[in-house]
Amino acid sequence: MSPALAAVLVAIPAALLAADYLLPEPMARLWLALERRRAGLRPRPSPALALSMPYLEGGRGEPLVLVHGFAGDKDNFTRVAGRLTPHLHVLAPDLPGFGEAARDAAASYHIDSQVERLHAFIAQLRLGPVHLGGSSMGGFIASEYAARYPEAVRSLWLLDAAGASTARDTALIHRYVETGEIPLVIERARDYRQLLRAVMHRRPFLPHSLRRVLSRRAVADHALHARIFREIGVESPVLDDRYAAIRAPALIVFGREDRILNPAAAALMAKHLARARVVLMDGVGHLPMIERPRATARDYLDFLRAPP
Repeated sequence: MSPALAAVLVAIPAALLAADYLLPEPMARLWLALERRRAGLRPRPSPALALSMPYLEGGRGEPLVLVHGFAGDKDNFTRVAGRLTPHLHVLAPDLPGFGEAARDAAASYHIDSQVERLHAFIAQLRLGPVHLGGSSMGGFIASEYAARYPEAVRSLWLLDAAGASTARDTALIHRYVETGEIPLVIERARDYRQLLRAVMHRRPFLPHSLRRVLSRRAVADHALHARIFREIGVESPVLDDRYAAIRAPALIVFGREDRILNPAAAALMAKHLARARVVLMDGVGHLPMIERPRATARDYLDFLRAPP
């Protein structure tokens, strides 16, 4: 190797590293664009809705709609989607109040309200019956959706889903009830690392620029997200009596190291669902689709091939 070529090979990573620190906004957009392209996803503008819901879309086949959790966004599914788009038509929207979706201080963000917005999103895109997946709060929304519109759901994929009473039996939820402290809502950008530690057992690579942009957005959303957490965490009723209305086969996934929601909820959910399979993932926290995307996708595709 010539000295000139060696110098170039050293200079390129150094330049990227410097840009990642000095130009966080454009570099964060670049990282997201690369991740999406690798996954076979493209950003789409919102369909005509009362509150905008931009989304990612890719792949072919039967539609799979993926609903992110509290304080998350549509890119929570980008890494796992790369293993699903060869088999399914994947759509991942931003829910109102999160990501690039609309924020309206006068709107309701209760689970019921988000279910109806999701219903309008699916109807506007004329998707017909869908496979429906949801993470955490998104799993709460997906479960209620499947109970309310059973004919519209082909299958249900619940990833560390909220909604069951047992799920709330964690130190984090007990602390919130006692003190009002919400670790998933931050007031200072430097607390974003603490948030990541809370939701993931093993954190995958996340560029500095993306962490910085996401932490700034989280701080800007502090007041709204504190209110939304109250609406979904306390004011929205649990689903224990609603699971029996769900007819679709369901795959229930929990990380055994989840500190946000109690993995014991999987047993309660499976008991009440007519057709359910449970997967408990060792060494995984609250976000299996980010922490272990390959295994999470494999388990889901196996479930679709042979549902319970």
